[in-house]
Amino acid sequence: MSRQTRLRLAAPLALVAVVSSAACATSSSDAQPPASARSTTAAATSRADELRLGYFANITHATAVYGVGSGSFQKALGDTTLKTQVFNAGPAAVEALFAGSLDATFIGPNPAINAFAKSNGEAIRIVAGATSGGASLVANPEITDAAALRGKRIASPQTGGTQDIALRHFLAGKGFKTDERGAGDVMIVAQENSQTLDLFRSGGIDGAWVPEPWASRLVLEGGGKVLVDEKDLWPGGQFVTTHLVVRTAFLRKHPDTIRALLRGALEANNAFTAGDAAEPRKVVNAELQKLSGKALKPETLDRAFSEITVTLDPIASSLKTSAEHAFATGLVQKADLSGIYDLTLLREILGKPVDDAGLGSAS
Repeated sequence: MSRQTRLRLAAPLALVAVVSSAACATSSSDAQPPASARSTTAAATSRADELRLGYFANITHATAVYGVGSGSFQKALGDTTLKTQVFNAGPAAVEALFAGSLDATFIGPNPAINAFAKSNGEAIRIVAGATSGGASLVANPEITDAAALRGKRIASPQTGGTQDIALRHFLAGKGFKTDERGAGDVMIVAQENSQTLDLFRSGGIDGAWVPEPWASRLVLEGGGKVLVDEKDLWPGGQFVTTHLVVRTAFLRKHPDTIRALLRGALEANNAFTAGDAAEPRKVVNAELQKLSGKALKPETLDRAFSEITVTLDPIASSLKTSAEHAFATGLVQKADLSGIYDLTLLREILGKPVDDAGLGSAS
């Protein structure tokens, strides 16, 4: 029997062994690779037939909203069909990743940390950043300081989400106690952002820690006042709000597809930073109207964009801090985050080093 024949016969058996082993370690419908397989360097380079991508209808997801709406993602992906799904908050997107119905998603840091922790470091990798900033606690103007939050009802997009963890950490730092359900000295109400504005107007809630454009809408349309701009809580005002997460199995099997998506993301971000940003903002607003049924008013759009910075840098140092905040709430399982980043493709595309804060996959 020739060497080539032996290899052809052995390959299917090896594949079965790998899939069987990985299936025992995860509940996902797409088997995950072993923890030792941390880098894309030796991965296959095949393009996927389709890419299932998640994102939110928020300004903090401007990279994705523009990338989808302008067609720059699909153009970069070429023959790979882009299929999208819109979520209200990160935990729901993570559930879709675990269920195998998503291949990649733009989400905040804490859901990504939770996904990594729950899967013992197997399920996902962060491959790029997207946005810094753009989150605030907006409250009734009568609430003039943190002490006045006692006994109030404050909303967040979803329990365990990025803004929810930020709110809980802030309240704990002010001496307030809340439990995992959101009960305590301050009542935390987890709800969809679309409900938050109406409830704020009617007095059903006293404030909300929300991303853009919802913070701007609460201010301009709801008469609220910014009590805490999250940028003020971070060194240099820089912290990751949104980054791009990919299922590890998909990244290993289809690195060319993720490379193409990153090129599309770079093109999208360049549209906001190079020249006149009015046109890409119009594209985003038109896409938000399509997704939510209502376009943002010009003043809301401009204010929301003034609060964010689009960047493919994942600002990894802030993820470490976010993780500490998340672990302290008890909502996120404490874990070693080594390997949560795989910035191989991003560094290749940008042609320069990108810091992973020591949490990168081994090459």
